[in-house]
Amino acid sequence: MAPGGAARAALFLLLGAAAAPGPARGSQGDREPLYRECLGRCERRNCSGAALRHFRARQPLYMGLTGWTCPDDCKYECMWRTVRLYVQGGRRVPQFHGKWPFSRFLFVQEPASALASLLNGLASFLMLLRYKAAVPPTSPMYPTCVAFAWVSVNAWFWSTVFHTRDTALTEKLDYFCASAVVLHSVYLCWVRTMGLQRPALIGIFRAFLLLFLACHISYLTLVRFDYGYNMAANVAIGLLNLLWWLWWCLRNRPRLPHVWKCAVVVLLLQAGALLELLDFPPLFWVLDAHALWHISTVPLNILFYSFLVDDSLYLLKANSDLSKVD
Repeated sequence: MAPGGAARAALFLLLGAAAAPGPARGSQGDREPLYRECLGRCERRNCSGAALRHFRARQPLYMGLTGWTCPDDCKYECMWRTVRLYVQGGRRVPQFHGKWPFSRFLFVQEPASALASLLNGLASFLMLLRYKAAVPPTSPMYPTCVAFAWVSVNAWFWSTVFHTRDTALTEKLDYFCASAVVLHSVYLCWVRTMGLQRPALIGIFRAFLLLFLACHISYLTLVRFDYGYNMAANVAIGLLNLLWWLWWCLRNRPRLPHVWKCAVVVLLLQAGALLELLDFPPLFWVLDAHALWHISTVPLNILFYSFLVDDSLYLLKANSDLSKVD
C-alpha cells in the first residue's frame, strides 16, 4: 500500500471505530445518591417542555454549538453541589464519570489540558514548517519525518477537542490517534536505525504496524473498550521505543553528536509520564497531573524535531559524500 493509501485507510478506520458506541464510566461521585437525586430533579425541572425551550433560549450560542445540552448542564451543576458537600464534610474529592471535577471555562471542559494540547499541536506544526524549510526532500528520512509530524499534529488536535468536550466520539478519537503516534514513533525509529539499510523491508514493517493498529482499534471498538488494556499496550510500546532509541543513541554517540537530543527527549518523556501516577484532584479545579504531563511535553516536542532536522541534514551530507566517492 502506498503511504497516502495507508494514511487514508488508517483515517477511515479511526473515524469508523470512533463512531461506534462506547461504555459508560462510573465513579464514586456519580454513584453518590446526593448526586443522582440532584441530577434527576434538575432534569425533570429544566430539560423538557417549556423549561427546555427556556434553557435553549438563554444558553450562550457557543455552548450550543459545542454540544452542551441541558442534561450536561445538570451534571455539571450537580457535580459541584456534591463536591461542596464532600469538601465541607472533610471527605476526599470524588471523581465523576471517570474524571476529576474541573471548573469549566466558557465551553472548555478541561482548560489546562486543552491549552497544553493546543500548544503541543502548535509546536509540532511550527517545527514541521521549520523541518521542511531546513531539510531538502532528497534527505532519506524526509518522508518519514514529515508523516510523523502530521500524525502528531492530528493527535494533538483531537486531544485538544477531547479535553474541550468529552464525548464518546472525541474520547475514542483522542485515544486512537494517540496510539497511532506511538506506533508511528516506533516506525520512525525502525526506519532510522534499520530500515535505511534494508529499504525492501520498510513497506513490510509499515504494513505490520498498520495491521497492529487495526487490531488494537477493532478490539477496543468491537469487543470491549478496555482502558487498562489500552494503557498497558501504549506503555509497552512506549518502553520498547525508549529502549530502542537509547540503544541506538549510545551506539552512535561518538560519531553523531546530535543524538543527545533524542536521548534526552525519550528519557524525559517517560519520566513525565510518571506524573500520571500522581492522579490528584486538580489544583484550583483546573490543573491536574494529566495537564502537567501535557505541559511538560511542549519543549520536548521542539527538542525532538530539532534532532530530526540535525539528523536528516547529516544523512543528506553522508549520502552526498558517498556519491562523490563512488
